[in-house]
Amino acid sequence: MALEITDSNFEELVKNSDKPVLIDFWAEWCGPCKMIGPVVEELAQEFEGKAVIGKVDVDSNPIVASSLGIRAIPTLLFFKNGEMVDRSVGVVPKTELANKLNSML
Repeated sequence: MALEITDSNFEELVKNSDKPVLIDFWAEWCGPCKMIGPVVEELAQEFEGKAVIGKVDVDSNPIVASSLGIRAIPTLLFFKNGEMVDRSVGVVPKTELANKLNSML
């Protein structure tokens, strides 16, 4: 299951992670977010132990969302060694997200 990443645990779970991180920025009212949500959950299972997969509710965690320049959702950000290295905006195929994660392992 994808981790819930918040304003308060972002530093610990993302910036200090020794594994690649994929974060799904979403909101309850967002239709496309509901489409990509199950894909993110599948990736969380498939990459368990190899990567950190998390979700940030932008309505509940505005500090992280604004500090990373999230302007549209869903936005998926990829981090390696605490630094953002890639992003995808909108609904994208699972294979594209998996390929990006695999390239970071």
